[in-house]
Amino acid sequence: MFKNPFIKWGIVIIVAGLVIFFATRKKIINTGEITVPVEYGKFISVVYSTGQLKAENSVSINLPKEISSRRLGIYEIKVISIVDEGTVVDSGDWVATLDYSAVEEQRNKYYDAWEQAYNAWEDAKLDTTLELSNLRDDLLNGEVQLEEKRLILNQSIYESPAIKRQAKLDVERAEREMEQKRRSYEIKKKQGEYKVYRSWEEVKTAQGRLDDVDKLIEKLEVKAPKPGMVIYSFDRMGKKIKAGSSISRWMPKIAELPDLTSMISKTFINEIDISKIKTGQHVDVGIDAFPEKHFDGEVISVANIGQVLPGGNSKVFEVIIKINGSDPDLRPAMTTSNIITTDILDSVLFIPLESVFANDTLQFVYVKDGDKIYKQIVDIGTENENYAVVDDGVKMGERLLLSEPKDADKLPLEGAGIYEKILKRKREEIEKLKKEVTTKENLKPKVRIDQSKVKMIKVRKKTQQ
Repeated sequence: MFKNPFIKWGIVIIVAGLVIFFATRKKIINTGEITVPVEYGKFISVVYSTGQLKAENSVSINLPKEISSRRLGIYEIKVISIVDEGTVVDSGDWVATLDYSAVEEQRNKYYDAWEQAYNAWEDAKLDTTLELSNLRDDLLNGEVQLEEKRLILNQSIYESPAIKRQAKLDVERAEREMEQKRRSYEIKKKQGEYKVYRSWEEVKTAQGRLDDVDKLIEKLEVKAPKPGMVIYSFDRMGKKIKAGSSISRWMPKIAELPDLTSMISKTFINEIDISKIKTGQHVDVGIDAFPEKHFDGEVISVANIGQVLPGGNSKVFEVIIKINGSDPDLRPAMTTSNIITTDILDSVLFIPLESVFANDTLQFVYVKDGDKIYKQIVDIGTENENYAVVDDGVKMGERLLLSEPKDADKLPLEGAGIYEKILKRKREEIEKLKKEVTTKENLKPKVRIDQSKVKMIKVRKKTQQ
């Protein structure tokens, strides 16, 4: 039929291929589930984070302390110029210049206030002197009039009783008027003294403001308190301070001189992983600027209260990592890649996180035993980014599905005893927590209530009703 042998063998090969394809197609479809074994061995749990290098110890370069004077009324000041970041300075070297114009404007205002207060003080002295002089003249005139009345009274000894009586009344009236004038003089004298004193206090206050401004002007050229490398600080908005930045007297740091021999990495951990982080844990610290360099580190501080960083919407917790050793290439603000080892377990069973499924009450896996598939409740322990330790529920070498099979709801569920054990452990943890809370409440000082006073208050309320 086919004279050409090549055509004959070609047809045979094609037919054989089709037979093999259709014969194996069913197997490929039936064995489409991807399974993984339960592994046994050493398990390491780590948390990854990105941080920023900072000096553990540093000397702050702050605004002059004179700016904190409440009499000045200066709450923030602008940086006109500042030395380049990273510049190495010696003690007393120039670091920054603050805004002279704002301070000079304030000084002119305070000088005007001082001049006004001084003039008011001079006016008060002059007015008081003039007023008291007039009162003293009035007193002298009154004494003369009183003496005249007394002479008339003495001369009326041979006059009629009515005239003598009138002369006596005139003397008494003149004496009362003199007493009133003396009291008025003393009152006016005290009022004048107080007016002059108060005016002088205004002068001293205005002079104090002027002195404070003059002291501040002398310190507007900010100098380095000690030798070191200048690293810019941050303002209240989290931005680096530079020329043109405004610095508040409540956040007075302009820059700092870090101790580069002792460095830390400041990082933030999300609230999901923060429960794994403890002080003393080992950290592998990488420097993004020098990929070949790695340092050993240790967690030395974990924040108790979370925060939302500017521009973020999730809560994070600050973690401080101490870098062991030193390196001259390390600089503040360099980015670090931190690998925090949270747990190391020897000889444990662990499985991929993709093989763990859960509902509202429990966690389980799909175990494939030959052609049989069933749900197995598992007690999950420590986790890392890819795997989870299984405390109970599976054995080494068992095959687990990575995806949910068909008719998963109809598959049998095994491991009810494990579920009961998990519930019991949770109940014990709750009871332990309750006992701790009760113990703390009992340690608090108790307030004793006087029942007799309570009864008296109730009786009063009934009486008022």
